[in-house]
Parts: sequence; C-alpha cells; structure tokens
Amino acid sequence: MEVPPQDRELIAKDILAYLKQHEDKDLLRFLTAGSVDDGKSTLIGRLLYDSKSIYEDQLEAVERDSVRQGTVEGAADLALLTDGLRAEREQGITIDVAYRFFSTTRRKFIIADTPGHEQYTRNMATGGSTADLAIILIDARHGILAQTKRHSFIATLLGIKHVLVAVNKMDLVDFSQERFEEIREEYTRFATRLEIADLRFVPISALEGDNVVHRSERTPWYQGSPLLEILETVHIGSDRNMIDFRFPVQLVLRPNLDYRGFAGTVASGVVRVGDEVMALPSGKRSKVERIVTFDGDLEQAFAPQAVTLTLEDEIDISRGDMLVRLNNVCRHESLFEAMVVWMNDEGLREGRPYIIKRGNQLVEAEPVQVRYRFDVNTLKKLDPSDIGGAPGLALNEVGRVLFESVRPILFDPYSRNRATGSFIIVDRMTNVTVGAGTILDQRPNPLVRHEREQSTSLLDELQSVNSQIDAGSRRERFGHAAGTVWLTGLPRAGKTTIAYALEKRLWEQGCAVSVLDGVNMRKGLSRDLGFTADERSEASRRAAEAARILNQAGALTIAAFVSPYAHDRQRASATIGPDQFAQIWLKAPVEVCEARDAALLSDEKGLYARARRGELKHFTGVTAPYEDANEADLVLETDKLSVDECVDAIVALLTEKGWLA
Repeated sequence: MEVPPQDRELIAKDILAYLKQHEDKDLLRFLTAGSVDDGKSTLIGRLLYDSKSIYEDQLEAVERDSVRQGTVEGAADLALLTDGLRAEREQGITIDVAYRFFSTTRRKFIIADTPGHEQYTRNMATGGSTADLAIILIDARHGILAQTKRHSFIATLLGIKHVLVAVNKMDLVDFSQERFEEIREEYTRFATRLEIADLRFVPISALEGDNVVHRSERTPWYQGSPLLEILETVHIGSDRNMIDFRFPVQLVLRPNLDYRGFAGTVASGVVRVGDEVMALPSGKRSKVERIVTFDGDLEQAFAPQAVTLTLEDEIDISRGDMLVRLNNVCRHESLFEAMVVWMNDEGLREGRPYIIKRGNQLVEAEPVQVRYRFDVNTLKKLDPSDIGGAPGLALNEVGRVLFESVRPILFDPYSRNRATGSFIIVDRMTNVTVGAGTILDQRPNPLVRHEREQSTSLLDELQSVNSQIDAGSRRERFGHAAGTVWLTGLPRAGKTTIAYALEKRLWEQGCAVSVLDGVNMRKGLSRDLGFTADERSEASRRAAEAARILNQAGALTIAAFVSPYAHDRQRASATIGPDQFAQIWLKAPVEVCEARDAALLSDEKGLYARARRGELKHFTGVTAPYEDANEADLVLETDKLSVDECVDAIVALLTEKGWLA
C-alpha cells in the first residue's frame, strides 16, 4: 500500500498529526450495483489498485487466484479483491455484500459491493441502507437492463440522493460517444420517474482503468471528471439532517447515586449544553447539563457522535425513549405506512404479528394491509400477491404496507430523517430478520384502523333496505340510463370546464344530470382531508360513494377529480359498477397546464408556481405523481381539442354505451 509523499513527510515529522488529519477526513459511504457481470467488483478492484490502497500480500493472493481461475488472461483479476467467498469466486458472481475501506488525500471511503442477481436483491438493500451515493454500472454492450432499473429504484427507495451511472466496458464498443449518449438519454428518461437529486454519468473501462482514477485519453469527447474525482468532491454535507435533534437512548448509566446519564448516538441534529429538551413518550422536560465522552466533556454534539447526556432534572427515561427539542418533536403513533423489502423465503402475510425494531425500540406489530406491490423493473404498482392463500409479499419483493403496532413507536418519515425513519422486521418465532422498511410521510386515514373491526361492529347488525323503484322504472321516467362519467387528469387539464359544459349539453337534451366537482367536494364532504396519497385515496372513495347514490336515484353523474392513482380509479369503478362507469382521461402536458394556471392566477399566485417554490406539498404534476390513465374508455388531448369537441366525443361515447337514446 503506497503512502503519498506529503503523507510520508508528515508521518516522519508528527505521526499524531497525521493520524488526526486522517481521522478528520470526510467519510463517503457508497455502493456499487448493476446487473450480473457488469463489472462492479472489477471497478472496486481498479479503484483500490490505482489509488494504491492494496497491500502487497492482498495483491499476491489475487494474482495466485487469477492464475488458478484463469478469468483474466495475463493479468490480475481485480474483481477477486472483493469477491471473497469461495462460492463467489467459483461462480464468478457476487453473492454477499462485500465491504472495503480505502482513503485518498481528500476523503475516506467505505464501499459496499452489492450482488447483481435478482435472487440477492435483499442483500443490495442491506448494503444501501447506509450509503450516501450509488454507482449504477451499465455494460455498454447491453445497455439498460431490468436489474439496472431494479437497483436504481431500490437506491432511491433507500433515500440515496446521489447516483453516478458508470457506463462500463467502453473498450468493447471502441469508446463510442454515440453509444454512451444513447445510454445516458435512455437512463435519464427512466430516472424522471425516480427521485434523484444528483445524477451524473461517466464512461469507463474498469478492466483497463479508463476514467476510473485517471482521465482517459481514449475519450477526448468526455469533458467530465474521472470517477474517483467525482467521489472525492461530491457534496454530501447537506444530505444529513442537522435540523431535527433526535437522541434515541440506548443505555441508562447509573454508576452511583449522584450520576444518571443517558448514553446513545445522536441520530440527527445538534445538541448543546443548556438546551431545553423533552423526553418522549413521557413529555417530561429538562435542560442538558453535560455532554460526556471518553475524551472529556463537550459543549455541543452532532450526528453521528456517540455521547452520554446528563440532565439538570431527575426525570424517568428508559432505553428506547428519545430526547428531542420542545418545538421539534417526532411522531408517536401506532398506525403507519412503509415501503418494505421482504428478505425471507416465507412471505409476509397480513394479520400475522411480527417484531418491529425501530432504533432501540422493540414492539410487536402486524401488517394490516399490503396496499400494493411494486414491479421494480417497470415501476408499476401491482395488486398484492397471493401467497399461500393470504395476501402479502414474497422474497425480494417490494411493497407498500400498512402496519399497526400494539403500542405507539417514535419515528420520523424516512424522507426527512433516514436515522429515525427506518426499521427491520423480525420473526417472533425464529428471531430471524425477515424484512426492512422505510416509513412514509403519509398519515394513514384513521378510518383504516376500524376496517378490520367491522366484522364485529354495529355495521354487521345494520340491515340494508332496497328502494321499491327499480333501475328500469327510473330509466323509463328519465329517458336515459344512470351512470358516472369520471373525468381524471392533471390540475388545469380542463376537468371542471368540460364537466359543466357536458352537464349543460345533457341537461338541454332532457337528462337528469349533476356534477361532483373536486373543489366543491373539498370544501364540503371532504373538507377534513389533506392532499397526501392516502387522503386523496379517501377523497376518491367518498366521491365514488356519492356518485353511486346519485346513480341509484337514476341520475347521470359527472365526477371531475384529479384522482392521480390508478388503484383509486379502479376502486371507483368497482364501487359504482363497471357497466355504469365511464372513465375519461383529459390528457394535457404539464407545461400546458402550468401555463393555463399562470394565465388564470398570475405567475405569483399560480398553484404550479407555488408548488415549484416549495409552498405547496403533494401537488400533482410537480411534487406528487400522476399515474397515466391508460385504462380509460376515452382519452382526450385537451391541449389540441376545444371544449365543444371534447363534449361531442363524450356524448358519442355515452350513446355508444347505450346510456343515451
């Protein structure tokens, strides 16, 4: 292992100063991921080799194994530096997560070399749980594969903000700029559906070292930095939450009657001597008296320092409790939703109790409902699998799950605080870790809590009474069938305008018709709801129930709602009845909708503009997704069609369905 000349001089003069300088270097944790044989282990080996971070005995062992394996002709197979298991070397694949440490004059690094095969997706999630950056490798010959998308999705699911796409094996495509740009454009299109704050691309040859540590002369068209320089300079300081002070208590120290300290690691934020803090869940308050470490007391501590805090007052605090600031507290709830990566051969099942370990808290909880599974190759949401007759998740699957714990747990949404928003799931019988989760920022609707209790509630005792007027009699009276026209689309796509224009046209034809407008519903029946995914789902449910009642009265109903999620629109169809449900997608580019909004409300007050400034959260099209309504009965491009043309098309559809005479 070669030491740089400047470091050798410092070691000779002052070894303690050298060690202090090394200790104070910034640390970057990153992972490598990609499909099988994309060159992840070779890249890490090249980084270690070219940065002079390999000991001579390690290199000699790799050279011996290279000759035995015969994987690289006439050279050392650098992949063997990380593929440490015998099975990995025999098969030429990475199975386990291999961790390696190295440093340069600028920074220290911990690398997690994660498996590429789909079978070991859970291992990739484990390796990425503490990473600041992900290197996604792509074979220049094969381009973007299913595993590329899978690992990119999981990386963003784990809250990794920096993604570096390394297009590897450029030597096998003659360092073609055209091929590199083609892959970059395709990945960029895919990445628009993910939350990646910092996305970069670099063409490399891990085997030959091009653009890994040193800039390659064979890519004169690439003006960016080599891969190692990007790793050395990427800014991660702002990624860490230094605002929300969170101190989970790991141990209560009581060596004598005069000392009571609370040991743990600062999960996020900063604490200073004299700060007023609150202990959760008790809510008791006190001030920080001392911040104690092995090397002496500190005036302040910040994440991720391990310290012991003493307080001015004797208050009851136990392991698993959390110290926070008075006006900045975490959530303390028993009902929460999370994205879960399942890691066990026996699948997750709804209603089965598990142990949730959130930091130092251990609490029994059960999955109330698997909302949906993700097809991580296409990012589409799927209905829950059927595992052994019970809905759940299978090995390596990712899904959104609603949990309820027997007592409230302390947490923050993972998007805000990775340290306090993640948990592992432990099997109660075997004590094996079976899954990992990241808690979402949506608050589940309280009504969900009662859904499982309905079988023993008063609802079962209530008897429905049917009307004495059947649907045929109502049709004969009104001269048309009853049904719901469900208009969906982005804000300012034209839903309300077209809804009322359609209502007027049908009224003029003698129809009994009414409009359920999203804004009016929000100000009335749904005024208690916000705009998170769950609250939007509940708003859609209420609208569908209202439309069903109007349909039962024989009326045509026009429902104008953003309804951005496909599963909510599908549920509305099931509630109303497929034969009485016509879905119309008012399709317009977000740029057009934004321009309409600005023209209507001005650039300053426009909803889109406010959302882009961060003033509005969960705004569809900007800070919240809209899932294309490809299942719609009719798609109308409202940026190309007039209001009358849209109304004509809808009336034609209703006539074709037989709703109108």
